[in-house]
Amino acid sequence: MLIETIARVALQAAERSGRVLCRCFGNLSRIDKKGRIDLVTEADLASEKAVVDTIRAHFPDHAILSEESGRSGKNDHATWIIDPLDGTTNFAHNLPVFAVSIAYAEDGVVRHGTILNPARGELFQASTGQGASLNGRPIRVSNVSRLDSALLMTGFPYDLDKTLDAILERLKTCLATVQGVRRPGAAALDLCDVACGRCEGFWEERLKPWDTAAGALIVSEAGGRVTDFNGSPFLPEMPAILATNGAIHQELADLLETAAV
Repeated sequence: MLIETIARVALQAAERSGRVLCRCFGNLSRIDKKGRIDLVTEADLASEKAVVDTIRAHFPDHAILSEESGRSGKNDHATWIIDPLDGTTNFAHNLPVFAVSIAYAEDGVVRHGTILNPARGELFQASTGQGASLNGRPIRVSNVSRLDSALLMTGFPYDLDKTLDAILERLKTCLATVQGVRRPGAAALDLCDVACGRCEGFWEERLKPWDTAAGALIVSEAGGRVTDFNGSPFLPEMPAILATNGAIHQELADLLETAAV
């Protein structure tokens, strides 16, 4: 499959989703709960339909893994991994920090990622071996090499009560060591912020493939490093992710490991 074709379809799907999300933003009529703090809105569902319909029109036999509808299709060689609305809680509270995230994988390896934040008009894209871009311009990770000069991003899982002590311990340790820690609430955008040098690192646990597949590739193609907390090369199926500019990666990994003890 030509990656240029994949990228073009991903862009079309993201743009359709972006129009849906912009129409829904500030105009929600219903908000449901999948868990105590895990929300789903009509915007999630409408965005997912826009993305899936676009992909199916071009690749009817490809498999799709999406947050709201799960897995469909039988062609495991080619799989699209979709988060139709990353940052649903932000969206539901009219906070314009949200995105649609679309990744394409072949035989389990992510080859392309597209992430669009329609509220800010920011489009992040990356394809294997071709670098990463923001609105068509190349991006690179920062060159900050000291933790005490680093800004980090993190997030909290929906079932944080199950691992609350470990999460708070890592957060406390990082807060005492780095320049600052932020929790914007959309993992895909946190990864994009690492990729374009707005921050130096991002860590989170208990994530799903649709949270990380596109963003992890964008970080890697921007010159960063992405692993799990133990330093193993990252795969979307892994529930924990550590993404950095590379220069602080080992030191931050050691810090997170120490904090968990």
